[in-house]
Parts: sequence; C-alpha cells; structure tokens
Amino acid sequence: MNLLFGFGQSLLLSLDPERAHELTLKTLELGIYPRRSAPDDARLRQTLCGLDFPNPIGIAPGFDKNARVAPALLDMGFGFVEVGTLTPRPQNGNPAPRVFRSVEDHAVVNRLGFNNEGQAAAFERLKKSVPGVVGVNLGANKDSADRVADYAEGVTRMAPVASYLTVNISSPNTPGLRDLQAPQELATLLTKVVEARSALPGAQPPLFVKLAPDLADADLPEIVGIIQGSGADGIIVSNTTLSRDGLTDAALAGETGGLSGRPLFARSTRMLARVYRLTAGTMPLIGVGGVDSPEAALAKIEAGASLVQLYTGLIFEGPGLIGRIKRCLVHAMVEANANTLTPLVGRRAEEWALKPLPETAE
Repeated sequence: MNLLFGFGQSLLLSLDPERAHELTLKTLELGIYPRRSAPDDARLRQTLCGLDFPNPIGIAPGFDKNARVAPALLDMGFGFVEVGTLTPRPQNGNPAPRVFRSVEDHAVVNRLGFNNEGQAAAFERLKKSVPGVVGVNLGANKDSADRVADYAEGVTRMAPVASYLTVNISSPNTPGLRDLQAPQELATLLTKVVEARSALPGAQPPLFVKLAPDLADADLPEIVGIIQGSGADGIIVSNTTLSRDGLTDAALAGETGGLSGRPLFARSTRMLARVYRLTAGTMPLIGVGGVDSPEAALAKIEAGASLVQLYTGLIFEGPGLIGRIKRCLVHAMVEANANTLTPLVGRRAEEWALKPLPETAE
C-alpha cells in the first residue's frame, strides 16, 4: 500500500498542479486513499472551544475548497478539516496558470483568488452528517460592494453546518482584502461578524480569525488586542506570504501570489510565538505554514499552537506524513512525562518570538 501511494505521489508531482489537485479530489471521492489503521492515541485528544479533536493535525483550507471530501480526509487520520475558502457567490478566481510549485524548495506559489462554487453548494454537501470537526473558512467576493457584509452573510449561512468558522482576511490574492486587518477596519468587521453569530437561532460555532504572516511586529499588539476583545474565540497564524525569503528557485520567486511551504515555516512560526505571547496563552491558536515534517509540527506546538494545519507539506510528503507527526507528538509527550499536549504548548514560545525575521537573520 505504501508503494502504491508513493507511486501516486510521484505521478501527481509530474502533473500540472491544478490538474493534480483535481485528480486527488476525485480519487478521494472514489474512496481510494489510505485509512487510519487504528484509533488515535488518547494522549493526542484535546477539547478546545467546546470541540473534541481526536488529534491536533488538521488540513488547511484550500485543499477541499468546496467541501467535497471532508469525510474521506477525516478517515485518513486528520483530527479536523477546514473547508473553503467559501464566498457568498460562486467565482472563478484569477486566470490560469495560477499555481506553481518547486520540489526542490518544497514550496508553492498560488494566486488562485478564492475560486469556489459558492456557499450554497458547500452547504448542501455539509448538511449531510460528517463524523468529526469540520470548520468553514469564509471569504468575500472579489467584486463585492460590501465585504464586511459578505463575512456576516457567510456566518449566517454556514453556521448551521460548521463546527467552527474562520474569518479569512489574510489572502494576498484578492486585491484589498488584507486591508481588513488594519485596526479600525478589523474592529468594524469583527463587530458585524460577532453580531451575526449572536443573532443565530441555534448553536453559535466558535469563531477564528486568520492573519497574514506579513503583518509588522509593531502592529501585532493592537490587532491581537482587537481580536481578543471582539468575542472571537481563536486565531489562526498564518496564511501565505508575499515574501520570497528562503526560495532558491528563481522562476518560482518571480511568480506573483502567496508563497506556502517550507520557506514560510520560520516566518509563520515566529509570528505564531509572538501572538501566543501577546495572548498569554489564553486563546487557542492554530499554527499553519511550512509543516512538512514531524519536527515542524512539534515546533508549531512548542511555539504556541494547540492545533496545527498542513497542506503544502502533504503535496511533497504524501499522506504518510499524518501518522509520522502523530508518532512524533506522542514521543515528545513521553519524553516530557506528559499525558496531554498541554505542557508542550508554548514551551519554546519565547525562543521563537525572539528570532529575527528570515531576511535579517545572520
């Protein structure tokens, strides 16, 4: 079985990235994927924001944009799935080609632009019972006249089928979207979003805010303070970066769009630790960016993440990465004489927070 999926990984890497992605989704829809062989070690389990995570490893949004394969991903061994980004209305995104990868750098640049079938189509898929934690990542339409209203609408529409909701204001591929991270705009946005959640007649899912890794250090305290005071429940650090630090592939560096993968790891982990320090560990954080090894996942947790997401790492390492990370985390708990991940969360945050940005590193 491992040989089969190793061959499949090589085949996918030989194809155009978007074609490979669609082939992967269709394979999952057909039920052709490696299953989790045994229940997760109980020490990996966590309860956060009232949600039960069997393990802390999730798949980041962008993989299952239209909520086509969430049950299959959970069956593979992920502890949770985040679908999307979903906008109120369907949109095609930016013109192709718009996804570029470098095997040498374990990196991807994309300028997809929130291409998705819209929230109504995803709702129909998610209203069927899904046995596990499935978050919904919300975005605004590119041509929207009122992007704040788009996010509020997404909360109202998708809350009934979402374990949690993510306000994604950190993509670099929708012009002007990252402006919503500015303090005044962020405060207005979160007020409207939290009001929309409070008006829900049923359950009110936890709300996460996803930040970009390119925020200036000086701006972080005010931004984090606004999120903490808004009624949001957690922060996701981070999205793709506009930086090209760490790339050796000149062709990839020349493409516009957001960079993900190994070169993003140091920048995103440093920011994660700084956010953890600002929240004093009082808010659940999800660490994303450059997780392509067990050691990278453990570093995210030690920098302050309670949960970790990956996507680009899966492209280059294959599905076996999920089990390798779990084994590493269990080993780390044994070494720490811990029965849960809690003692590991943030234990190296100060060290990570003090690291220089990659471009200023000596």
